Amino acid sequence: MAHELRIAISCPDRSGIFSAVAGRMFDLGADMGDASFAVLGEAAEFTAVARMPDNVEAEEVAAELAQLPELAGAEISVTPFELGTAQAESGQVTHRVEVRGTDRPGLMARLTEAFADYGANIVRMDCTRIAGGRAEDYVIRIEAWIPPERAETCLAAVDNTAQSLGLSSESNGV
Repeated sequence: MAHELRIAISCPDRSGIFSAVAGRMFDLGADMGDASFAVLGEAAEFTAVARMPDNVEAEEVAAELAQLPELAGAEISVTPFELGTAQAESGQVTHRVEVRGTDRPGLMARLTEAFADYGANIVRMDCTRIAGGRAEDYVIRIEAWIPPERAETCLAAVDNTAQSLGLSSESNGV
């Protein structure tokens, strides 16, 4: 019987990281599940859940990944994944929201509160500072599940929150 492992990697960003990791995981017999890869500043972050054959343990996966030249200087964590691998309804994206404006402390907290107040679940979020122009722009992209009966009021609250902070927002259903 197979078992699931959570793989988390943080390392300096360089070309070929994702390909090297995916290739080594294939060699180990992994069936890759949910995965996320992102560049954060000059770092790369990779997180995934993989179904592994019973004879492949977490320690072996970590050791194999640590041998990859693309992962030199990486922090690698491989642990059993004890939760279910199927996403609940609230893990499905129903809306995309983009907020843009001048960065300020508390921005992310205020904005995400608007989702929580309406029972929404943020499925994915990325934030980027964009230098240039008069001030530093901050772009927040959120993919969320919003209960259908609360979607209109939730999105209005998000827009009102953004406007109160001097930001622009745009949203659409998926």
